[in-house]
Amino acid sequence: MGEDQLSAVFGALADPTRRALLARLSEGEATVSALAEPFDMSLAAISKHLKVLERAGLISRGRDAQWRPCSLEAGPLAEASAWLGDYRRFWESSFDRLEQHINRITASGSREEEP
Repeated sequence: MGEDQLSAVFGALADPTRRALLARLSEGEATVSALAEPFDMSLAAISKHLKVLERAGLISRGRDAQWRPCSLEAGPLAEASAWLGDYRRFWESSFDRLEQHINRITASGSREEEP
C-alpha cells in the first residue's frame, strides 16, 4: 500500500460515523438507505461518508438493478494493521526491556536490604 493510500485509510477511519459504517458492512453488504437508518443524518451526508470510504478502498459499490449495495473491502484494513504491527513490535520490545530493568532494580534493592 502506498503512503497516500495509507493516509486515505487512516483519514477515513478517523471519523466515528465511517467506523460505524464499516462495522455494519462487516456483517454483509447493505444499501445506502439501510446503512443510513441508525444515523440522524441525511442520505446525502451518508453518501459523502461512503465516498470517503470508497476513495480509501475500504468499500466497493455494486449495481443490482436500481440498488447499489455497498460491500466491505478488508484488504486496506489488513495493510493498515500490518503497518501498525511494526510499531506494536517496537512497543512490546520496549516494555520487555523496561520489565527486565525493573526486575534488575528490584532484585538488587532486595539484596541491599538483607542483613
